[in-house]
Amino acid sequence: MDASLKALFDAADRAAQKAYAPYSNFSVGAAIRTPSAHIITGCNVENAAYPAGTCAEAGAIAAMVAQGETKISEIAIVGLKSNPCYPCGACRQRIFEFSDAATRVHVRDGATGEAVTHSIDALLPHAFGPRDLGID
Repeated sequence: MDASLKALFDAADRAAQKAYAPYSNFSVGAAIRTPSAHIITGCNVENAAYPAGTCAEAGAIAAMVAQGETKISEIAIVGLKSNPCYPCGACRQRIFEFSDAATRVHVRDGATGEAVTHSIDALLPHAFGPRDLGID
């Protein structure tokens, strides 16, 4: 794994350590690298009133937008108890909203430590997005 990707996974790991997951005990962290090379993180935040929780990817995307960024170059996602932890369907849609054909989604296999990389199009084929509304 190259140093740039390792740094992204390290940031996702640190975010996962801060997750609020008292109900599922399933902590997830996400780290986004923007085109301006900023790394922005998020973690899952559960709520006793299911399904009012927030996924790590959603938190990272919200933080990215709050910081004035609107494009994801790449995103790393880690689940502390998952081999590997892929984004849920809703988060795949969220990632797609801020992605382009070059955006890469990285997950790490907990058993081997090896990164697995996909395009967002591979994870969410035939997605509905801004271009379908003439906004692209």
